[in-house]
Amino acid sequence: MVEIQLDELASHKGSLCCFSPWLTITQNMIGAFADATGDHQWIHVDVERAKRESPWKCPVAHGYLTVSLISRLNPQALRVTGTKATINYGLNKLRFPAAVPVGSDIRTKVELVDVTSVDDKRILATYKTTVEINGQDKPACVVENLAMYVA
Repeated sequence: MVEIQLDELASHKGSLCCFSPWLTITQNMIGAFADATGDHQWIHVDVERAKRESPWKCPVAHGYLTVSLISRLNPQALRVTGTKATINYGLNKLRFPAAVPVGSDIRTKVELVDVTSVDDKRILATYKTTVEINGQDKPACVVENLAMYVA
């Protein structure tokens, strides 16, 4: 994990790159996400049908499950210190280039794209987060995510 003081963050713009630990995507995670969102499409939750009919020959994680895990993984890659709060400010340019088959290991690659001072108490950071799938060339997700830091 990389730790950076908030007042030093801007000096790392364009050069910061760090990685979270790997996380295994389980069928239980996929099922819980399906229950929470009501998205029970068979490619995610019907194991036997997915084995027979899907191009991956197994269930795959929901794209939105994959992107939601960024809030779990990125803090394990990067910690910005010297803040009173960190607020998820949103996403830009969200794409899902590859599916995540059940049992896959994923991690986030975090790159600092921009840092903007909003006022004397708030700093907006833009990160490019790539969700990598262990052993695959294509990423599961590529997104710009925004973090508002309150000093």
